[in-house]
This record gives sequence, C-alpha cells and structure tokens, in this order.
Amino acid sequence: MTGSGVIKNVALMTPTYRGDLERFELLCESIDRFVSGYERHYVIVNDDELSFFARFESSRRTVLPSSRFLPPWLRALPPFVSRKGRRTWWSFRSGPLHGWHIQQLLKISGILQLPQQRYCIVDSDNVFFRPFDVAAYAGAEIIPLYIERQVIRAEAPLHAVWVRNSDRLLGGGPTAFPADDYIGNGLVWDKSTVRDMTATIEAVTGTPWAVALGKARSFSEYILYGYFVSQSPTHRAKHRLTTQSLATSHWEHDTLDEAELIAMVDRSPAEVVALCIESFSSTPVSLIRKVAGFADNGTPSHGSAPTQGAIREAV
Repeated sequence: MTGSGVIKNVALMTPTYRGDLERFELLCESIDRFVSGYERHYVIVNDDELSFFARFESSRRTVLPSSRFLPPWLRALPPFVSRKGRRTWWSFRSGPLHGWHIQQLLKISGILQLPQQRYCIVDSDNVFFRPFDVAAYAGAEIIPLYIERQVIRAEAPLHAVWVRNSDRLLGGGPTAFPADDYIGNGLVWDKSTVRDMTATIEAVTGTPWAVALGKARSFSEYILYGYFVSQSPTHRAKHRLTTQSLATSHWEHDTLDEAELIAMVDRSPAEVVALCIESFSSTPVSLIRKVAGFADNGTPSHGSAPTQGAIREAV
C-alpha cells in the first residue's frame, strides 16, 4: 500500500439486476467471509426488482432503488416492452438507453450522492476467494488506478469508440493508439475525482453529464474515469497506476469446465483476491461456487491463501 496509513472511509458498490441474482448471492457470501475494512456495501437495483434483493439487507449491506440515483427525466419502460430481455429507459433528452448504460450511470451518480469518499466497485460476477482488506487497499492518500498499457488498437470495434468518445466528452486532444485501457474488476473510485470529472463533462458539452453520456450512447465509465485522471495533473498526482488486477478474469462467452476454473484460481498471484467469470459466459454459477469453495459446507478448497502482497506498480 502506498501512502501514510488509512485515512479515507471506503464503501463497496454493486449495481445489479434480477438476471444476476444467483451470481450476486455468491458475491455477497464471499464478501461476508473474506472482505474487511469497508463501512457499507451499497447495492443498487431496479425499483421493480427490490423485492428480489430485500433478503440481502444487513447491518453492513443496503439495497437501494435505482430511481434514487437516475435523473427524473429518464424513465424505465415496463418489462414487457423489453426486446430480447433488454430493459429500456427512455427520454427525449437522450434517446433510448439499456441496462448496461444504466449501470454505468448508477455508478457515477451513486458515488456523487452517497456519503463515503472512496468506493470499490464490485460487479455481481465476482467472487472473493482470499481475504481482502479494502481499506488498506483503497483508503490511503494515494488512490490505486488499474491500467493496461497500450492494449486498445485504433480498429477495436468497442474500446476504440469508448476512447474517442471519452476524448470528446472530456475536451482532451485525440488519444494516440494503441491506447491505454482502464477496464477491470474491483476498481477504486474517489468521490472528489468523480465530481470533477462530471463537472468537466458539463463544462465541455454544455449539458448535464448524464445527458451528455446518454447522447454519446457508446461509452465506458471506467475508461472515462481513467482518461480524466490521466489528463488532469491534479488528479494524476492523487492516483498511483497499477497493472495488477484484484481479480483473475474470464471475459469470453465460452463455457469453462471445473479444471479450467481451478487452474485460474491456482495460477492467481497472491495479490489477486477474486475470480470474475463474466455474466455473459455460459459457465454454470454452481460450478463457480464449487471451485471458489462455497459449495456444501462452504470450506474453501482452492486459493485460500491469506496473503496479499504489494501491488505491482506501473512505471
């Protein structure tokens, strides 16, 4: 950990929805067993899905409706209007937005409105399998910022568009490719940084930040935050770049078997505390649960080493 001790209060944040309920349940079990050093775990869900998540409320976990954080001009259409299971939110100010857009808006708005200074954003498709003191990692004066150096090529169908839209929204010059990527799991955001980022978007575009993002449509909240920090000397000085992810991740659509999952856990360096099998993968959650050590009596069978080494820093 870089910095002079823990000085900031830290919370966990998980925007999620009913389709990820089984994965979210496993995430909560793993947080309750392995994660320490956080004040509260905020869970943000669609208003009409609150009843499915109410049982996860606890002294350290709060389930909140998405309407508390979304602008009033953005309205969720009824589920029967959905196309291929994709919920739609509508406004004449932004055009139609879908669940993936909404979860990004919720992360930004939630951090602006909730009381803690630092947030570790943990999506539902993560499961912790080693002890993790999030305050020690995220609460120091200098904020960890995950980065993959020069991995986005100019012809990348999604990531390159996200980079170019970030440049436009933030008013920066065109980024040279191959460009840096800031997408990952268990990422830490700082409230004052998010506040200045959204203020910059509003100053550049002349519209409220949520309207600007809605009109852009194709954006990544993590790339946006990373590029804002990289372009701001003030905020760059408050962050330390790290190439070491907190999670071993699988980003593809294919189905992993038990041996492949075990290998992912066993190959994870000591700094890795979580496993992320993206929700669009067809790997059964029951198998992820088993390999992570949460089947039957819940005794961890793989990757239970409690050590967490120093984070490797990028130069």
